[in-house]
Amino acid sequence: MMSALLEREQNHWRLETAERFAFIVDAADYFVAARKAMLKARHSIYLIGWDFDARIRLGDGENEEDGPEKLGDFIVWLADRTPSLEIRLLRWDTGAFKAMFRGNTLATILRWKWHKQITLTLDGAHPLAGSHHQKIVVIDDCIAFCGGIDMTAGRWDRRDHLDDNPDRLSPDGEPHDPWHDATSAFDGAAARAMGDLARKRWYAATGQRLSPADDQHDCWPGDLEPTFENIRLAIARTRPAMTDVEPVHEIEEMYLDLISRAKHWIYAESQYFASRRIAHAIARRLTEENGPEIVILNPFSAEGWLEPVAMDSARARLMEALMRIDKYGRLRLYHPVTAGGAEIYVHAKVMVVDDVYLRIGSSNFNNRSLRLDSECDVILAADDPGNNDVERRIAELRNDLIAEHLDTEAETVAALLQENGSLIATMETLRGKAPGRTLVPFEMPELNGVEEWLADNEILDPEGSDAIFEPLSRRSLFKGWRGLLRRHRRT
Repeated sequence: MMSALLEREQNHWRLETAERFAFIVDAADYFVAARKAMLKARHSIYLIGWDFDARIRLGDGENEEDGPEKLGDFIVWLADRTPSLEIRLLRWDTGAFKAMFRGNTLATILRWKWHKQITLTLDGAHPLAGSHHQKIVVIDDCIAFCGGIDMTAGRWDRRDHLDDNPDRLSPDGEPHDPWHDATSAFDGAAARAMGDLARKRWYAATGQRLSPADDQHDCWPGDLEPTFENIRLAIARTRPAMTDVEPVHEIEEMYLDLISRAKHWIYAESQYFASRRIAHAIARRLTEENGPEIVILNPFSAEGWLEPVAMDSARARLMEALMRIDKYGRLRLYHPVTAGGAEIYVHAKVMVVDDVYLRIGSSNFNNRSLRLDSECDVILAADDPGNNDVERRIAELRNDLIAEHLDTEAETVAALLQENGSLIATMETLRGKAPGRTLVPFEMPELNGVEEWLADNEILDPEGSDAIFEPLSRRSLFKGWRGLLRRHRRT
């Protein structure tokens, strides 16, 4: 009999209890929840992210006493209102200089810098070409948010992903594309552990040691409904190898453990699908006669000018190999679209395995997330001795996500899944059945020689800081696949 997932110390850093845990989908709800929690801050707020845009709006307050809408103004207002409050923002340093010239951002940063209770630090404690990708908010060690949503422009959207939502605007007033994302909120000892993580990051960036908040009080937003209560959460990290810094690969170990444990279904949402190790673990499951069905949601193409070359090309090469191996037809990769057919960008990093495991965080299915960037995920396991009767809610969360993308109800997804026992058959039955949002199957693109070479040699998505300088003769997107591919050819 397989042991409980979280008995393996290699796949997580801390295992702590949360009195309340909320799964939050899309930034419209997240920004409001974070705002309401920050209103309750007395001593400390840590904002740790890949990017912050001081111009974004966190949503209207319920009254004038709730402060201004814009993040930059709100931070200053909070500090002015509460003299005992220290607010610390920790941002990835690369790209920060360019960000300072967005609109009136420079003026806001100067206001932050001049305020004695606000400290903005650009975090350069990462390897060459690495990034700080964690998206964490911790308030008084009483509540923490951890997931995939950055407090920056272009993230705001509602779950209906309307084609013409008048509120989906960039800070300069221009409409931006539909965006799908997810995060989590939790309190109790789990939130205090995230406070410890925030202080470790702060020390690594600044050399300053900070003390935990010692005034435990309730920071939970009043109208945020907990998804789970009194559950144990695991916290997993990626920390890249650096001089005098031991690397941490807990997230990689967790992914591999989750994939190996799946009995029926793996449902995942990720910005990328480019990791050799994750694809290899999936390939092993696809060769099993009674292995799980695996459904992955990705955006049509990675955002930016460089990412499509690296991530989309690697995805195409990996999917080509997996589709050859998938003789039982148990793998699908989909892209969500609006009712009008517009692409919905998938930025969420979510994984649900059977009705047993839920993972949400900042890490993607790419090499950087496993080895080169700093990441943080949280995991809820139904087979953990401290968690009882959570399978139903995990299943409901998965069905709710699928229902969002297929413009239906979670109960409809659950009924079909119960009827046919197949996640893929359920989604295919619902896909495009009626006008509304739907999922479009991945289509294999044609790659030119340069794109294939870049993907195969992992030029733009290295496995770690050492791999950046590794000779090309030792790199391969399919390193370790030979035996598996040989066995497939024999069958």
